[in-house]
Amino acid sequence: MTKPASSGPLYLCLDQGGHASRALVLDGEGNVQAQAFREIATYRLGPQVEHDAEEVIHSVSDAAAAVIEKLGAAAGRIKAAGLATQRSSIVCWERSSGRPLSPVLSWQDTRARAWLDNFANKAALIHNRTGLVLSPHYGVSKLKWCLLNLPDVQAARERGDLIFGPLAAFLAHRLADTRPLLADPANASRTLLWDRNTRDWSDELLELFGIPRECLPAAVPSRTAWGALKIADARVPLDIVTGDQSAALFAFGAPDPDTVYANLGTGAFLQRCTAGAAPDPGRLLASVVYQDEERSVQVIEGTVNGAGSAIHAIAAELDISEQQFKAESAAWLHKFSADVLFVNAISGLGSPWWLAAAESHFAGADAATASSPAKLAAVMESIVFLLIANLAALDNKLGMPRRLLVTGGLGRVDPLLQRLANLAQLPVERARSTEATARGLACLLAGIPADWPGASVDRTFVPVDDPALLARYRRWQKLMPSW
Repeated sequence: MTKPASSGPLYLCLDQGGHASRALVLDGEGNVQAQAFREIATYRLGPQVEHDAEEVIHSVSDAAAAVIEKLGAAAGRIKAAGLATQRSSIVCWERSSGRPLSPVLSWQDTRARAWLDNFANKAALIHNRTGLVLSPHYGVSKLKWCLLNLPDVQAARERGDLIFGPLAAFLAHRLADTRPLLADPANASRTLLWDRNTRDWSDELLELFGIPRECLPAAVPSRTAWGALKIADARVPLDIVTGDQSAALFAFGAPDPDTVYANLGTGAFLQRCTAGAAPDPGRLLASVVYQDEERSVQVIEGTVNGAGSAIHAIAAELDISEQQFKAESAAWLHKFSADVLFVNAISGLGSPWWLAAAESHFAGADAATASSPAKLAAVMESIVFLLIANLAALDNKLGMPRRLLVTGGLGRVDPLLQRLANLAQLPVERARSTEATARGLACLLAGIPADWPGASVDRTFVPVDDPALLARYRRWQKLMPSW
């Protein structure tokens, strides 16, 4: 919701996502003053998931220009800008000109899975250095695929003109006036090449995977002098670059270690802040979500690949429109009584299974005859089940939390959150603001002030006993691969 601005500073927050690029301007209390978005296309062919790199650049630029125009004279109060992107997406581009040499290979892209399987015997080493598991969702296999298969990338490397890495680094290079060649921790860490202990590219992992260091942008903190964005007549310093989920963690100020933060978007992510260095995450992830000269904020994280993306994919198969889903999804879950379960491996199974090649399917006595709404209800319920499996693994590492705080578009589906509360046996609070990434960017740009407004809770879902739901969850568990 847009609220009247005070006379204080404003912050330009750029959120580049899988379906659109969004530009929002927020004030020093996290209130949205203006916003604009531009949709982008996604190209899918089997395990290949791509965006056009130039289209992404133009979408960010156009959204930023549109929001500046909406602000009018108030645009002069914009103090700084921040950029957040999908963390594991990569691009190859020409160092001298900024011209893209590859598409944006999405985080969902797993085309180089077979190549990455060759390093299974090094999984423990990789896990120790990066805090991640060996998964083709991360950047290194995509970078290697480009080196091995794209002639333009090979030619640029031969003449010393190749740069490649996180999508965020490409956007910063093209949009900032100094043409920086830099990579922030949240995005660099999702390549499987960044050492979370040294905060730099790992020579050991670069050698292991055959990735040339000279082709990577320099690793820097999240808050760095990235240059300035020139938008219409405005010139705005770009002070923060980070990942979308990393920014979302700061939507309501410094993260609370007793809260699990769940952001339900294209994917669904659970994050819990650790006190000091993150412990061994086991089958989950240890992530650096923010770093400056004074602090480093780390989390243990669980990831569900198929959240909004699963609903979008199955709805398309069932010929259910996005408008129909938004209008009727809550009612479908309320009425859901069919014996149908969904093994949700859309974009591959994430934590704690990490099976990129797993296949999705419906199961249960009514699977063959279930209606389309019943099947889509089973897909929504599968997202809850995947979150519960991750929450159990998270509890095993850090103990029981006090609450779950939910943001993201899927958080508007009330019965989905009630199921989450019932199975977790924890109160689930839905934040009134759904702009978690932009609000988190604004908080970071403001310096994570102690008086940054906390979460305004729209509704709290109190757990109740639900034997039928618990029985379905246990049947679903038996369908899932062991880990």
